[in-house]
Amino acid sequence: MRRAAIISLCVFASAAQAEKIVAADYTNPTTRYPHGALGDPIEHAGLRVTLSNGAERAAVWSELVVFEDTAPRLVDLDGDGAPEVITVESHELAGARLSIWGLDENDTLVSKAYTDFFGIPNRWLAVAGAADMDGDGFVEIAYVDRPHLAKILTVLRYIPQADGSGRLEPVATLPGVSNHRFGEADIGGGLRECDGVVEVITANADWTRIMATRLTDGVLTTRDIGPHVDSSSYAKALACND
Repeated sequence: MRRAAIISLCVFASAAQAEKIVAADYTNPTTRYPHGALGDPIEHAGLRVTLSNGAERAAVWSELVVFEDTAPRLVDLDGDGAPEVITVESHELAGARLSIWGLDENDTLVSKAYTDFFGIPNRWLAVAGAADMDGDGFVEIAYVDRPHLAKILTVLRYIPQADGSGRLEPVATLPGVSNHRFGEADIGGGLRECDGVVEVITANADWTRIMATRLTDGVLTTRDIGPHVDSSSYAKALACND
């Protein structure tokens, strides 16, 4: 894995103890990574979070790396009642990786866990969502690995570590699905829970069908739940109307 750029951390208010992240957004727009997967050449160098006391914390990549993503996602990954931040970062020489951020014991925004970069520029991943998909008490993160090329649904499990960080453990993969078309500003589908079962909603590889995929005993199984026409097809599936 190529070495990533140095992160500069910025604190916008005095430190507070035991605060929670209540909002997050990307900042510092930049054109230094002109992939354009999301429809324009603008990505973001910075991640900013707002805490429950109104304070802000931020991390800014000084070079090489950007956040190539629609929006940061707040999910309690370690079960402590406070959310972590799920992001997608891209390296100008090595493509994308999944990256998790959160607060340390001093309420400083820090990196908690991340995957390897793909190793090739302009290779991306599209996050579907995060939940305890199989009832094991741990949160799984689902994303489509290279949704325009490889089209592989990938599930990782977040394992909290004693030092407050996390480990992303590979769980399962399934080829033949996608949740993003190159140049579109949004990621399609997501996670749903219907009758107590969590499923990942995507399109199939050629975007003709809607697929519902579940994780059972470490294996992903998928089923066709109807035609893909437009975004309303996703909305119907996410509302369990299939």
